[in-house]
Amino acid sequence: MSLSRRTFGALAAAGLGLGLALGATAANAADPLKVAFVYVGPIGDHGWSYQHDQGRLAVEKAFGDKVKTTYVESVPEGADAERVIRRLAQQGNKIIFTTSFGYMNPTAKVAKAFPKTYFEHATGYKRSKNLATYLSRTYEGRYVSGYLAAKMSKTQTVGYIASFPIPEVIRDINSVTLGMQSVRPDMKMKIIWVNSWFDPGKEAAAAKVMIDQGVDVIIQHTDSPAAMQVAQERKIWAVGQASDMRAFGPDAHLTAVIDDWAPYYISRVKMVMDGTWKSSDHWGGIPEGDIVIGPIHANVPADIRMGAEKIIAGIKDGSFHPFTGPIADQSGKVKVAAGTKMSDGDLAGMNWYVKGVEGSIPK
Repeated sequence: MSLSRRTFGALAAAGLGLGLALGATAANAADPLKVAFVYVGPIGDHGWSYQHDQGRLAVEKAFGDKVKTTYVESVPEGADAERVIRRLAQQGNKIIFTTSFGYMNPTAKVAKAFPKTYFEHATGYKRSKNLATYLSRTYEGRYVSGYLAAKMSKTQTVGYIASFPIPEVIRDINSVTLGMQSVRPDMKMKIIWVNSWFDPGKEAAAAKVMIDQGVDVIIQHTDSPAAMQVAQERKIWAVGQASDMRAFGPDAHLTAVIDDWAPYYISRVKMVMDGTWKSSDHWGGIPEGDIVIGPIHANVPADIRMGAEKIIAGIKDGSFHPFTGPIADQSGKVKVAAGTKMSDGDLAGMNWYVKGVEGSIPK
């Protein structure tokens, strides 16, 4: 039995259509996973945003052409952030990392509107089925920097350039103070709030004011190397923020509290690829490799270096926790009993200063 021309044509057309469909499916299967990042500062800040972007580059290196990453830098916290996050979701990014506390509500709002997209928010606490949170235990590194600051200070006065009065910053101020007090109970800390994550002018000005007030070690919770550069000029010590800042103050760089986001970003992207991604709350520190203590300056005496390394080793093996009682607040009220480790919940919501911190928390 022969096929009519019309029947043959119909079968051929169907075959062509099936071939195109299979080709499209194969092409879609080969499409790279789209991954997006939103940064509060420029990637050239050499601090917080720079380190997050190093994590993005690590994702590219780990997965090659299986991923396509994109980023938007210097995004203000608020309405602008929501517009940026929404646009990235509309562009088909399968997982979006938003990397500043002020992105929390915008991220949660967009996540609700795009239930098939995965969202990850750094430093926040709001989660949902497709929204996870992550943070690094910077307070572990801050304690080490407080110990070193107290050991190396000649004026017994340390300065802290603070960004915004959120639990993360308050917690780190307290941890530096506890680290200092482990060496000298009478150490003083001066705090200047600049109300910005990245403002080199304000950061430099704050550093100069502090030095004029007798500070000889500067610790910062802001993202530019401006304070480090001032410390280099004025011949005092400073601690690098989020990344190794030795290039900006080779004589001043006491050490650095470095954020390494690469392992987390790689693992979460792989989960999306494997179909195993689930909402979670990640909080990693020195034991997990999320926090790395930068090289300690060669001019730091060997015994002091060994003391710092002993603290780091204790944090790594779990035998030491920076927030172990007794710890009292400014009024002298015991907040953490002797021998007790402060819980993650209490640390996450910290809104009080430990005894010895001068001044009040801005409203």
